[in-house]
Amino acid sequence: MAIASPDFRELRLDRVSRNFGALNVLKEISLTVRRGEFIALLGPSGCGKSTALNCIAGLLSLSDGEIWLDDRRVDTLKPEERGFGMVFQKYALFPHMNVRRNVGFGLQMHGVAKAARERRVDEALSVVRLGAQSAKLPGQLSGGQQQRVAIARAIAVEPPLVLMDEPLSNLDAKLRLEMRAEIRRIHRLLGSATIYVTHDQDEALSLADRIVVLRDGEVRQIGTPQELYQRPLHADVAEFMGFRNALAGKIVGRSGDDVEVDCGVTGRVSGKALEASAGTDVLVAIRPSDLVPMSDGPILGKVTAMEYRGEAYYGTIASDGGQELFFRADQPIALGEAVKLGAPADRVLVYAGKRDRV
Repeated sequence: MAIASPDFRELRLDRVSRNFGALNVLKEISLTVRRGEFIALLGPSGCGKSTALNCIAGLLSLSDGEIWLDDRRVDTLKPEERGFGMVFQKYALFPHMNVRRNVGFGLQMHGVAKAARERRVDEALSVVRLGAQSAKLPGQLSGGQQQRVAIARAIAVEPPLVLMDEPLSNLDAKLRLEMRAEIRRIHRLLGSATIYVTHDQDEALSLADRIVVLRDGEVRQIGTPQELYQRPLHADVAEFMGFRNALAGKIVGRSGDDVEVDCGVTGRVSGKALEASAGTDVLVAIRPSDLVPMSDGPILGKVTAMEYRGEAYYGTIASDGGQELFFRADQPIALGEAVKLGAPADRVLVYAGKRDRV
């Protein structure tokens, strides 16, 4: 591969904070990103993920903390002096410049000689498979092609780090899937590090080596996709990783991490304790895909909605405790029909305390 980022070991965020007046948007974020890693910053709108990315890029100054690239402190440098590549949500292409000039713009601003600039533009266009489109204007390209131009422009400067801020949000579902694979391919080809902002858990799971879950400006959990999907450490992380069903209850039996929880009139369920102790109020989290009809299921209710999603039917019940719960079924169930639901104990997670939401 001709394009290669400058040699580096890691990017390090040391207690990075960002305030807007009295509002603390980022609260002492610490993170180490190693060369070759793909890191996803995941969380709901307003959690601080784009702010964190803009602080790394230099588009926002820090209120406190430091950012280091190996032994060089970079948070004191201007954005153009950091040498990072940036891919924006809205592409930010110049409509009057053809693809080739758009890709070479950053190199020209950095004063790269024409011969070297032309070579690196050719290499970047080859990486994103757009060599045949180099003479076209952005308006003559599809959304996916425009996003590839933006990526080519970012990697042409041979950055140690590529920063991507929800780059697929403007694409339709089919193009998003295609571009996921393309972004991962380009990342592996370059060998640099990538930090990718998204609110889409599927994107984070499919792309990242590690996921950083943010909420209210704080890091809630850092882990591999498998760790985040199977064992979110906190109830709010579980919510964002798809555990839509939340049942309040009390532990009435325990053997190690295996617990039995009394959820009152809703039923009694077995699960794995992550943040719970006997006798305390707890919150039970279950994914809809794991909650299914069972002849001896402990959760009782009546079906209020059913919809077909291709591989299965997904429905909603009003439980006997008056709570709305979401479940999966292999066959449709008539509205109003009584149903018993249950889930495998190792797929039911139990967290300490009462929460307004999972």
